[in-house]
Amino acid sequence: MRKDRLYLLTFLSVTLIFLIISSVAVGYFVKFSADKVLETQLEFSKREAREVASLLGAQLANGILKDTVIVSLQESIENTDQTTGFVSMFDWSGKIVCHPDVKIIGETISPEQSFVSSVSDNLTSKDFYNLLQDKEEVGGIRDFEDGLQESEVVYLFPVKNSDWIIAAHANTQMVMAQIGDLRSKFYTILIIMGLVMIVSSVVAVRLIGSTYEKRLETKNLKLSNEVVNLAKLNSAVNAYQQKVEEKSEVNLEDDVATKRRILTYRRNELRPVPTTDIAYIYTESTITYVVCIDSKRSTSNSSLDELFSNLDSTYFFRANRQFIIAISAIEKIVKYGNNQLKILVNPNSEVDIIISKNRASEFKQWLNL
Repeated sequence: MRKDRLYLLTFLSVTLIFLIISSVAVGYFVKFSADKVLETQLEFSKREAREVASLLGAQLANGILKDTVIVSLQESIENTDQTTGFVSMFDWSGKIVCHPDVKIIGETISPEQSFVSSVSDNLTSKDFYNLLQDKEEVGGIRDFEDGLQESEVVYLFPVKNSDWIIAAHANTQMVMAQIGDLRSKFYTILIIMGLVMIVSSVVAVRLIGSTYEKRLETKNLKLSNEVVNLAKLNSAVNAYQQKVEEKSEVNLEDDVATKRRILTYRRNELRPVPTTDIAYIYTESTITYVVCIDSKRSTSNSSLDELFSNLDSTYFFRANRQFIIAISAIEKIVKYGNNQLKILVNPNSEVDIIISKNRASEFKQWLNL
């Protein structure tokens, strides 16, 4: 249940983050792409208007009749109003001379309804985009009030040797359709990317979580085994201590191979210490210390090797190069480091008594395990 809840929270978190990022990204990408589209459209419209005006001016300069020029232009631009941009021509009185829609030829063009810019290069793609989106005045350009109007004049250029003006139109409905198509494509791409990213994230979390759980289970199993082994060791210590206590004095006296007492020094006084009173023996700074069960400490001139060779191995164990411990002094065994054992003794030792991994098996044999 906790795993499923974790996966659900991960899914919701990734989804929320993606929605926040995508909501910002879509607006930016759409505006950026629309700006490039409108910039291209405006540049194309301006260039087309200038080229048409130059061509007509050249024809008039060559003596071609105005009526012939008008007929030729009308034939070339007829029905071009179905594209994103087209041109028309009117005279200085505002009367439409040529237009892709022949039905409005002869009408008077109204600047309040049809122009978004004067005869200049002031209109930018950003201004035009804001007009299309907000229908509000931008940079001194008129309000774009009629949202149903099919086209807007975005650029004007005069024809030399005449009273004509070439008008570059932008088909606002088609331009808006292009922007809407861009927005739809961006949303589609982001939705697909979002689904892939969210599903991939959840799958990755599950895989990583499963791997981590397996490792954790392995560690827990290993830890459980170590706890069980330590429990066995401590039980073996208790059992062995009882066994030692039950061993009769007669058997001790009959064992001539071991000493029952060792000579030690305390404050320049020679004192024999019964081996049954010894808790542990250790060396520090080349000095050998003998610690008794009553916490009294004395020194010995013998090395650990010499002392251990004269002690009963049934009751004493050589833990390492520094310590000899008596079975009666062991209070508890705990895990230490990498497969090592730490012996807690009574009375407490200021120096840690560590049994290495290599001697751990020998220590277990000593406890009859």
